[in-house]
Amino acid sequence: MRAIAVIPARLASTRLPRKVLRGIAGRPMLGWVYEAARSSPLLAEVIVATDSEEVMDVCHQNGWNARMTSPQHRSGTDRVYEVACSVAAEVYVNVQGDEPLARREHIEALLAAMKDASVMVSTIKTRAAAAAIDNPNAVKVVTDASGRALYFSRAPIPYDRDRSGQPRYFKHLGFYAYRKPALERFCALPESALERSERLEQLRFLENGIPIHVAETPYDTIGVDTEDDLRRVEAILKHR
Repeated sequence: MRAIAVIPARLASTRLPRKVLRGIAGRPMLGWVYEAARSSPLLAEVIVATDSEEVMDVCHQNGWNARMTSPQHRSGTDRVYEVACSVAAEVYVNVQGDEPLARREHIEALLAAMKDASVMVSTIKTRAAAAAIDNPNAVKVVTDASGRALYFSRAPIPYDRDRSGQPRYFKHLGFYAYRKPALERFCALPESALERSERLEQLRFLENGIPIHVAETPYDTIGVDTEDDLRRVEAILKHR
């Protein structure tokens, strides 16, 4: 199975400006993500997909494989699809540029699910820490008995009506693997109502009947959106 990783790296982030080039423990954030993806022997190629000449320059300076993509894209998935239209692979892995705690094990979990030829999209989850359950910035996921996603939400799901303490909560990690037909369909569809409500683009797949298989990993991450996230990640990476 030929799999490639695409790292969407938009420079014009709003909550934390220029975050993919922010320094973390002596290296740009994007460098941590790129090297994590490159550490996986399951990937034939790793490509940074950006709309920024500055990001391209940093990639060239560091010897990172990169491509310019359209500045009109609304999501990282659209950027992955543009690369998929010119680079042949069976599976495309989306490793987001603001996930400096990415690990090869995340990619292994994604691609293990894609060994089943019927799986069109896969993603990963991990056990949610107590602090994540009520945190709207930590997306939760529930799955059916076969591991397919039933729903993703910023709210605590499932709802523990009787305060039994019995539900197991899972945090969704924003890594994906897709086959090209799923990417093509996603990008052709309009923004869905649930996607718009939760601000979660993966709900476009579910709302249009495209199943997402969810693999489990013990390795949590911190997606970097704020200065506080940046400091937390730097403290972790300094001790790796």
